[in-house]
Amino acid sequence: MVEEQELVTALQTEAEKETAFRELVSQYKERLYWQIRNIVLDHDDADDVLQNTFIKIFRNINSFKGESKLHTWMYRIAANESISFINKKAKRNNVSIEKVKNDALRNLESDVHFEGDEIQLQFQKAIATLPERQRLIFTMKYFEDHTFEELSEILETTSGGLKSSYHIAVKKITEYIKGNEI
Repeated sequence: MVEEQELVTALQTEAEKETAFRELVSQYKERLYWQIRNIVLDHDDADDVLQNTFIKIFRNINSFKGESKLHTWMYRIAANESISFINKKAKRNNVSIEKVKNDALRNLESDVHFEGDEIQLQFQKAIATLPERQRLIFTMKYFEDHTFEELSEILETTSGGLKSSYHIAVKKITEYIKGNEI
């Protein structure tokens, strides 16, 4: 695994950019995929958003100034791409964002790439009821185990606000599951 600073330097060097980019994709595709998948829910949509995320990273790597870690910058791009995707999908289909989320949840039940049981499906449904920002914070903290400090950098907000949003999300998820027990 190539060190992050070496990778950034190679990515910003025209002669090494393509090779370094292949290494970047190899190192980060699975982690970014799951971040995106936890937001958009659908496997095919997550693949599309992941591809768009890597295109954006490739095109904009020269504007990366190193003020944050590379992975922080990429997670921010992936989060923004995921939210933009959901918003565009709702607008394109002339439906609410809620409808897009509900459709994704219904599709999750028959998704061959979803390996969860009934409890995990119920958990995903509970997460989907959260407002967009809370859902993003919860999924990045819970599934990817980001610290609040990392989330603060990625989402460009305070740790205190993130902690509050996360705990409210946990409470809402708990209430949803208690109210919809299997």
